[in-house]
Amino acid sequence: MSERAQAIAARVEAFVRETVIPYEKDPRCSDHGPSDALVQEMRAKARAAGLMTPHILPDGSHLDQRETAIVLRKSGLSPLGPLAVNTMAPDEGNMYLIGKVGSAEQKARFLDQLVRGDSRSAFFMTEPASEGGAGSDPSMMKTLCRRDGDHWVINGRKAFITGADGAKVGIVMAKSEATDGSGGACMFLVDLPDPAIRIERVIDTIDSSMPGGHSIVMIDNLRVHESQMLGASGEGFKYAQVRLSPARLSHCMRWFGCATRAQEIAIDYACRREAFGKKLVDHEGVGFMLAENMIDLKQAELMIDWCAGVLDGGSLGTVESSIAKVQVSEALYRVADRCIQVMGGTGVSRDTVVEQIFREIRAFRIYDGPTEVHKWSLAKKIKRDHAKGQEAA
Repeated sequence: MSERAQAIAARVEAFVRETVIPYEKDPRCSDHGPSDALVQEMRAKARAAGLMTPHILPDGSHLDQRETAIVLRKSGLSPLGPLAVNTMAPDEGNMYLIGKVGSAEQKARFLDQLVRGDSRSAFFMTEPASEGGAGSDPSMMKTLCRRDGDHWVINGRKAFITGADGAKVGIVMAKSEATDGSGGACMFLVDLPDPAIRIERVIDTIDSSMPGGHSIVMIDNLRVHESQMLGASGEGFKYAQVRLSPARLSHCMRWFGCATRAQEIAIDYACRREAFGKKLVDHEGVGFMLAENMIDLKQAELMIDWCAGVLDGGSLGTVESSIAKVQVSEALYRVADRCIQVMGGTGVSRDTVVEQIFREIRAFRIYDGPTEVHKWSLAKKIKRDHAKGQEAA
Protein backbone atom coordinates (compact mmCIF):
# COMPACT_ATOMS: atom_id res chain seq x y z
CA MET A 1 0.00 0.00 0.00
CA SER A 2 1.27 3.45 -0.90
CA GLU A 3 2.82 5.63 1.76
CA ARG A 4 0.50 8.51 0.84
CA ALA A 5 -2.61 6.40 1.50
CA GLN A 6 -1.24 5.11 4.78
CA ALA A 7 -0.41 8.65 5.89
CA ILE A 8 -3.89 9.96 5.00
CA ALA A 9 -5.55 6.97 6.68
CA ALA A 10 -3.55 7.52 9.88
CA ARG A 11 -4.60 11.17 10.02
CA VAL A 12 -8.24 10.28 9.35
CA GLU A 13 -8.19 7.66 12.10
CA ALA A 14 -6.74 10.10 14.62
CA PHE A 15 -9.31 12.74 13.69
CA VAL A 16 -12.25 10.33 13.96
CA ARG A 17 -11.11 8.92 17.31
CA GLU A 18 -10.20 12.23 18.90
CA THR A 19 -12.67 14.71 17.35
CA VAL A 20 -15.64 12.84 15.87
CA ILE A 21 -16.40 10.08 18.39
CA PRO A 22 -17.28 12.60 21.16
CA TYR A 23 -20.14 13.82 18.91
CA GLU A 24 -21.85 10.42 19.01
CA LYS A 25 -23.87 11.46 22.08
CA ASP A 26 -24.77 14.85 20.62
CA PRO A 27 -28.53 15.52 20.88
CA ARG A 28 -28.49 16.75 17.29
CA CYS A 29 -28.32 13.09 16.24
CA SER A 30 -31.93 12.02 15.64
CA ASP A 31 -33.73 8.96 14.30
CA HIS A 32 -33.54 10.57 10.84
CA GLY A 33 -29.84 11.23 11.05
CA PRO A 34 -27.56 13.98 12.33
CA SER A 35 -28.67 17.55 11.70
CA ASP A 36 -26.99 19.56 8.95
CA ALA A 37 -25.76 21.99 11.61
CA LEU A 38 -23.90 19.12 13.30
CA VAL A 39 -22.51 17.90 9.99
CA GLN A 40 -21.19 21.33 9.09
CA GLU A 41 -19.70 21.79 12.55
CA MET A 42 -17.75 18.55 12.18
CA ARG A 43 -16.77 19.40 8.62
CA ALA A 44 -15.39 22.74 9.69
CA LYS A 45 -13.02 20.87 11.99
CA ALA A 46 -12.14 18.37 9.27
CA ARG A 47 -11.47 21.23 6.87
CA ALA A 48 -9.20 22.91 9.42
CA ALA A 49 -7.34 19.61 9.82
CA GLY A 50 -6.89 19.30 6.06
CA LEU A 51 -9.05 16.18 5.93
CA MET A 52 -12.09 17.25 3.90
CA THR A 53 -12.83 14.64 1.21
CA PRO A 54 -9.46 12.95 1.84
CA HIS A 55 -9.77 10.41 -1.00
CA ILE A 56 -9.81 13.25 -3.55
CA LEU A 57 -6.43 14.97 -3.69
CA PRO A 58 -5.90 18.75 -3.98
CA ASP A 59 -5.21 18.50 -7.72
CA GLY A 60 -8.58 16.79 -8.26
CA SER A 61 -7.16 13.32 -8.77
CA HIS A 62 -8.47 10.35 -6.78
CA LEU A 63 -6.75 7.78 -4.68
CA ASP A 64 -7.14 4.44 -6.40
CA GLN A 65 -9.69 2.00 -4.97
CA ARG A 66 -7.21 0.04 -2.86
CA GLU A 67 -5.90 3.26 -1.37
CA THR A 68 -9.42 4.58 -0.89
CA ALA A 69 -10.29 1.42 1.01
CA ILE A 70 -7.90 2.02 3.87
CA VAL A 71 -8.93 5.68 4.15
CA LEU A 72 -12.67 4.94 4.14
CA ARG A 73 -12.24 2.09 6.62
CA LYS A 74 -10.68 4.54 9.06
CA SER A 75 -13.39 7.14 8.43
CA GLY A 76 -15.96 4.47 9.34
CA LEU A 77 -14.66 3.95 12.88
CA SER A 78 -17.64 6.10 13.88
CA PRO A 79 -21.01 6.27 12.11
CA LEU A 80 -20.38 10.03 12.07
CA GLY A 81 -16.87 9.74 10.65
CA PRO A 82 -17.76 9.53 6.95
CA LEU A 83 -20.05 12.55 7.35
CA ALA A 84 -17.34 14.56 9.05
CA VAL A 85 -14.69 13.95 6.39
CA ASN A 86 -17.12 13.76 3.44
CA THR A 87 -16.77 10.10 2.46
CA MET A 88 -20.41 9.19 3.18
CA ALA A 89 -23.09 7.81 0.87
CA PRO A 90 -24.76 9.01 -1.25
CA ASP A 91 -22.33 11.92 -1.69
CA GLU A 92 -19.26 9.76 -2.22
CA GLY A 93 -20.92 7.77 -5.01
CA ASN A 94 -22.49 10.86 -6.55
CA MET A 95 -19.15 12.66 -6.62
CA TYR A 96 -17.60 9.63 -8.30
CA LEU A 97 -20.34 9.50 -10.95
CA ILE A 98 -20.29 13.21 -11.75
CA GLY A 99 -16.51 13.08 -11.91
CA LYS A 100 -16.65 10.23 -14.43
CA VAL A 101 -19.58 11.36 -16.61
CA GLY A 102 -20.19 15.07 -16.01
CA SER A 103 -19.18 17.87 -18.35
CA ALA A 104 -16.77 20.61 -17.25
CA GLU A 105 -19.71 22.96 -16.71
CA GLN A 106 -21.62 20.36 -14.68
CA LYS A 107 -18.59 19.68 -12.51
CA ALA A 108 -18.14 23.38 -11.78
CA ARG A 109 -21.83 23.82 -10.95
CA PHE A 110 -22.61 20.62 -9.07
CA LEU A 111 -19.45 18.65 -8.21
CA ASP A 112 -17.20 21.33 -6.74
CA GLN A 113 -19.59 22.22 -3.92
CA LEU A 114 -19.83 18.53 -2.97
CA VAL A 115 -16.08 18.02 -2.96
CA ARG A 116 -15.68 21.08 -0.75
CA GLY A 117 -18.21 19.59 1.65
CA ASP A 118 -20.38 22.69 1.43
CA SER A 119 -23.52 20.75 0.55
CA ARG A 120 -25.11 17.30 0.39
CA SER A 121 -26.66 15.39 -2.50
CA ALA A 122 -29.33 12.77 -3.19
CA PHE A 123 -29.69 10.05 -5.83
CA PHE A 124 -33.29 9.67 -7.03
CA MET A 125 -33.61 6.15 -8.44
CA THR A 126 -35.67 3.84 -6.18
CA GLU A 127 -39.47 4.04 -6.43
CA PRO A 128 -42.40 2.94 -4.22
CA ALA A 129 -42.85 -0.83 -4.21
CA SER A 130 -46.59 -0.34 -3.67
CA GLU A 131 -46.77 1.20 -7.13
CA GLY A 132 -44.66 -1.45 -8.83
CA GLY A 133 -41.77 0.93 -9.26
CA ALA A 134 -38.05 0.37 -9.59
CA GLY A 135 -36.18 -1.10 -6.65
CA SER A 136 -33.62 -3.86 -6.99
CA ASP A 137 -34.83 -4.11 -10.60
CA PRO A 138 -34.23 -0.64 -12.13
CA SER A 139 -35.86 -1.71 -15.41
CA MET A 140 -39.23 -1.35 -13.63
CA MET A 141 -38.76 2.42 -13.49
CA LYS A 142 -42.01 4.37 -13.83
CA THR A 143 -40.70 7.92 -13.51
CA LEU A 144 -40.86 9.42 -17.01
CA CYS A 145 -39.16 12.29 -18.78
CA ARG A 146 -40.17 13.90 -22.06
CA ARG A 147 -38.48 16.49 -24.21
CA ASP A 148 -40.05 19.96 -24.42
CA GLY A 149 -37.92 22.27 -26.55
CA ASP A 150 -34.55 22.71 -24.86
CA HIS A 151 -35.90 21.31 -21.60
CA TRP A 152 -36.96 17.96 -20.22
CA VAL A 153 -40.09 17.54 -18.10
CA ILE A 154 -39.97 14.83 -15.41
CA ASN A 155 -42.85 13.23 -13.50
CA GLY A 156 -42.94 10.37 -11.00
CA ARG A 157 -42.53 9.29 -7.38
CA LYS A 158 -39.38 8.11 -5.67
CA ALA A 159 -38.90 6.25 -2.39
CA PHE A 160 -36.11 5.70 0.13
CA ILE A 161 -34.21 8.67 -1.28
CA THR A 162 -31.36 9.09 1.17
CA GLY A 163 -30.62 12.64 2.22
CA ALA A 164 -33.24 14.32 0.00
CA ASP A 165 -34.34 16.45 2.95
CA GLY A 166 -31.67 19.14 3.07
CA ALA A 167 -29.76 18.18 -0.09
CA LYS A 168 -28.57 20.89 -2.48
CA VAL A 169 -27.70 18.64 -5.44
CA GLY A 170 -29.83 15.87 -6.92
CA ILE A 171 -29.30 13.20 -9.56
CA VAL A 172 -32.73 12.25 -10.89
CA MET A 173 -33.17 9.06 -12.90
CA ALA A 174 -36.13 8.77 -15.29
CA LYS A 175 -37.16 6.82 -18.37
CA SER A 176 -37.40 8.74 -21.64
CA GLU A 177 -40.58 8.55 -23.68
CA ALA A 178 -38.64 9.31 -26.87
CA THR A 179 -39.38 7.07 -29.87
CA ASP A 180 -36.48 8.20 -32.06
CA GLY A 181 -34.03 5.67 -30.67
CA SER A 182 -32.79 7.92 -27.86
CA GLY A 183 -35.28 6.53 -25.35
CA GLY A 184 -34.33 4.64 -22.20
CA ALA A 185 -33.07 5.68 -18.81
CA CYS A 186 -31.71 9.20 -18.38
CA MET A 187 -30.00 11.04 -15.54
CA PHE A 188 -30.37 14.73 -14.74
CA LEU A 189 -28.47 17.00 -12.37
CA VAL A 190 -30.76 19.36 -10.47
CA ASP A 191 -30.41 22.13 -7.93
CA LEU A 192 -32.29 21.50 -4.69
CA PRO A 193 -34.64 22.39 -3.20
CA ASP A 194 -37.03 22.73 -6.14
CA PRO A 195 -40.79 23.30 -5.77
CA ALA A 196 -41.42 20.55 -8.33
CA ILE A 197 -39.69 18.01 -6.04
CA ARG A 198 -41.83 17.62 -2.95
CA ILE A 199 -40.89 15.48 0.05
CA GLU A 200 -44.06 13.66 1.10
CA ARG A 201 -42.57 12.12 4.22
CA VAL A 202 -39.32 10.97 5.78
CA ILE A 203 -39.58 7.24 6.47
CA ASP A 204 -38.80 5.82 9.91
CA THR A 205 -36.10 3.21 9.30
CA ILE A 206 -33.82 0.96 11.34
CA ASP A 207 -30.73 3.05 10.56
CA SER A 208 -30.03 6.61 11.68
CA SER A 209 -26.60 7.67 10.42
CA MET A 210 -27.49 9.62 7.27
CA PRO A 211 -28.64 13.26 7.48
CA GLY A 212 -32.08 13.84 6.04
CA GLY A 213 -33.04 10.20 6.48
CA HIS A 214 -34.81 8.39 3.65
CA SER A 215 -37.73 10.12 1.94
CA ILE A 216 -40.69 9.44 -0.31
CA VAL A 217 -40.64 12.17 -2.95
CA MET A 218 -43.13 13.39 -5.54
CA ILE A 219 -41.69 14.83 -8.76
CA ASP A 220 -44.38 16.94 -10.43
CA ASN A 221 -43.58 18.53 -13.81
CA LEU A 222 -39.94 19.18 -12.98
CA ARG A 223 -38.40 21.20 -15.83
CA VAL A 224 -34.70 20.61 -16.39
CA HIS A 225 -32.60 22.28 -19.08
CA GLU A 226 -30.98 19.90 -21.56
CA SER A 227 -27.54 21.04 -20.37
CA GLN A 228 -28.28 19.35 -17.05
CA MET A 229 -28.62 15.85 -18.52
CA LEU A 230 -25.77 13.75 -17.16
CA GLY A 231 -24.17 12.07 -20.14
CA ALA A 232 -26.37 10.97 -23.04
CA SER A 233 -30.06 10.17 -23.31
CA GLY A 234 -30.83 6.48 -22.85
CA GLU A 235 -27.51 5.72 -21.13
CA GLY A 236 -28.77 6.02 -17.55
CA PHE A 237 -28.60 2.32 -16.69
CA LYS A 238 -25.01 2.17 -17.92
CA TYR A 239 -24.10 5.17 -15.78
CA ALA A 240 -25.86 3.57 -12.81
CA GLN A 241 -23.49 0.63 -13.09
CA VAL A 242 -20.51 3.00 -13.27
CA ARG A 243 -21.68 4.38 -9.94
CA LEU A 244 -23.01 1.27 -8.23
CA SER A 245 -20.00 -1.07 -8.34
CA PRO A 246 -17.61 1.32 -6.55
CA ALA A 247 -20.44 2.55 -4.30
CA ARG A 248 -21.17 -0.99 -3.12
CA LEU A 249 -17.53 -1.40 -2.26
CA SER A 250 -17.40 1.97 -0.50
CA HIS A 251 -20.24 0.81 1.74
CA CYS A 252 -18.14 -2.24 2.58
CA MET A 253 -15.19 -0.02 3.44
CA ARG A 254 -17.12 2.32 5.74
CA TRP A 255 -19.05 -0.38 7.59
CA PHE A 256 -15.85 -2.38 8.01
CA GLY A 257 -14.63 0.53 10.12
CA CYS A 258 -17.80 0.47 12.22
CA ALA A 259 -17.60 -3.30 12.75
CA THR A 260 -13.95 -2.93 13.78
CA ARG A 261 -14.99 -0.36 16.37
CA ALA A 262 -17.75 -2.64 17.69
CA GLN A 263 -15.20 -5.44 18.06
CA GLU A 264 -12.87 -3.12 19.99
CA ILE A 265 -15.66 -2.18 22.41
CA ALA A 266 -16.77 -5.79 22.84
CA ILE A 267 -13.20 -6.94 23.52
CA ASP A 268 -12.72 -4.22 26.11
CA TYR A 269 -15.99 -5.20 27.78
CA ALA A 270 -15.16 -8.92 27.77
CA CYS A 271 -11.69 -8.30 29.20
CA ARG A 272 -13.08 -6.18 32.06
CA ARG A 273 -16.39 -7.82 32.97
CA GLU A 274 -16.32 -10.74 35.37
CA ALA A 275 -18.93 -13.49 35.70
CA PHE A 276 -18.83 -16.95 37.26
CA GLY A 277 -15.42 -16.36 38.75
CA LYS A 278 -13.46 -15.12 35.73
CA LYS A 279 -13.33 -12.54 32.97
CA LEU A 280 -15.90 -13.03 30.21
CA VAL A 281 -13.14 -13.42 27.63
CA ASP A 282 -11.92 -16.49 29.51
CA HIS A 283 -15.26 -18.23 29.01
CA GLU A 284 -14.91 -20.29 25.87
CA GLY A 285 -18.32 -19.28 24.52
CA VAL A 286 -17.37 -15.61 24.66
CA GLY A 287 -13.77 -15.97 23.57
CA PHE A 288 -14.77 -18.02 20.56
CA MET A 289 -17.24 -15.34 19.42
CA LEU A 290 -14.51 -12.72 19.50
CA ALA A 291 -12.18 -15.08 17.64
CA GLU A 292 -14.85 -15.68 14.99
CA ASN A 293 -15.17 -11.91 14.66
CA MET A 294 -11.45 -11.64 14.06
CA ILE A 295 -11.73 -14.21 11.28
CA ASP A 296 -14.75 -12.52 9.66
CA LEU A 297 -13.07 -9.12 9.79
CA LYS A 298 -9.92 -10.41 8.13
CA GLN A 299 -11.93 -12.16 5.41
CA ALA A 300 -13.90 -8.95 4.82
CA GLU A 301 -10.71 -6.90 4.65
CA LEU A 302 -9.19 -9.23 2.07
CA MET A 303 -12.41 -9.32 0.02
CA ILE A 304 -12.53 -5.52 -0.09
CA ASP A 305 -8.89 -5.35 -1.16
CA TRP A 306 -9.45 -7.99 -3.87
CA CYS A 307 -12.46 -6.22 -5.36
CA ALA A 308 -10.72 -2.84 -5.16
CA GLY A 309 -7.83 -4.32 -7.12
CA VAL A 310 -10.23 -5.53 -9.81
CA LEU A 311 -11.71 -2.03 -10.16
CA ASP A 312 -8.23 -0.50 -10.24
CA GLY A 313 -7.45 -2.84 -13.14
CA GLY A 314 -10.08 -1.07 -15.23
CA SER A 315 -12.89 -3.61 -14.97
CA LEU A 316 -16.45 -2.49 -14.27
CA GLY A 317 -16.35 -5.09 -11.51
CA THR A 318 -20.07 -5.86 -11.53
CA VAL A 319 -19.63 -9.52 -10.58
CA GLU A 320 -16.79 -8.91 -8.17
CA SER A 321 -18.62 -6.09 -6.38
CA SER A 322 -21.67 -8.34 -5.98
CA ILE A 323 -19.49 -11.05 -4.45
CA ALA A 324 -17.82 -8.56 -2.13
CA LYS A 325 -21.08 -6.89 -1.15
CA VAL A 326 -22.65 -10.23 -0.15
CA GLN A 327 -19.66 -11.59 1.72
CA VAL A 328 -18.72 -8.37 3.50
CA SER A 329 -22.23 -7.31 4.51
CA GLU A 330 -23.04 -10.76 5.87
CA ALA A 331 -19.69 -11.09 7.67
CA LEU A 332 -19.93 -7.63 9.25
CA TYR A 333 -23.50 -8.36 10.36
CA ARG A 334 -22.24 -11.49 12.12
CA VAL A 335 -19.52 -9.41 13.77
CA ALA A 336 -21.96 -6.78 15.03
CA ASP A 337 -24.42 -9.43 16.19
CA ARG A 338 -21.77 -11.28 18.19
CA CYS A 339 -20.60 -8.01 19.76
CA ILE A 340 -24.16 -7.41 21.00
CA GLN A 341 -24.27 -10.95 22.36
CA VAL A 342 -20.92 -10.67 24.14
CA MET A 343 -22.00 -7.45 25.84
CA GLY A 344 -25.42 -8.71 26.90
CA GLY A 345 -27.69 -6.02 28.32
CA THR A 346 -25.08 -3.34 27.69
CA GLY A 347 -24.96 -4.42 24.06
CA VAL A 348 -28.64 -3.82 23.39
CA SER A 349 -28.61 -0.50 25.25
CA ARG A 350 -27.56 2.82 23.81
CA ASP A 351 -24.84 3.21 26.42
CA THR A 352 -22.35 2.39 23.66
CA VAL A 353 -22.40 2.87 19.90
CA VAL A 354 -22.47 -0.91 19.31
CA GLU A 355 -26.29 -0.98 19.24
CA GLN A 356 -26.36 1.64 16.48
CA ILE A 357 -23.63 -0.11 14.52
CA PHE A 358 -25.71 -3.29 14.62
CA ARG A 359 -28.73 -1.43 13.20
CA GLU A 360 -26.71 0.30 10.51
CA ILE A 361 -25.06 -2.90 9.31
CA ARG A 362 -28.40 -4.73 9.32
CA ALA A 363 -29.68 -2.14 6.85
CA PHE A 364 -26.49 -2.53 4.79
CA ARG A 365 -27.55 -6.10 3.95
CA ILE A 366 -30.40 -4.52 1.93
CA TYR A 367 -29.00 -1.19 0.71
CA ASP A 368 -27.23 -1.23 -2.67
CA GLY A 369 -28.91 -4.54 -3.45
CA PRO A 370 -30.15 -7.18 -1.00
CA THR A 371 -27.96 -10.22 -0.50
CA GLU A 372 -30.49 -12.42 -2.29
CA VAL A 373 -30.57 -10.23 -5.42
CA HIS A 374 -26.80 -10.35 -5.70
CA LYS A 375 -26.80 -14.13 -5.24
CA TRP A 376 -29.50 -14.47 -7.91
CA SER A 377 -27.43 -12.35 -10.28
CA LEU A 378 -24.37 -14.48 -9.59
CA ALA A 379 -26.37 -17.68 -10.13
CA LYS A 380 -27.46 -16.38 -13.54
CA LYS A 381 -23.81 -15.80 -14.43
CA ILE A 382 -22.94 -19.34 -13.33
CA LYS A 383 -25.67 -20.65 -15.64
CA ARG A 384 -24.49 -18.49 -18.55
CA ASP A 385 -20.88 -19.56 -18.10
CA HIS A 386 -21.93 -23.23 -17.99
CA ALA A 387 -23.89 -22.83 -21.24
CA LYS A 388 -20.90 -21.22 -22.93
CA GLY A 389 -18.70 -24.06 -21.74
CA GLN A 390 -21.11 -26.61 -23.18
CA GLU A 391 -21.15 -24.78 -26.51
CA ALA A 392 -17.34 -24.65 -26.62
CA ALA A 393 -17.16 -28.37 -25.89
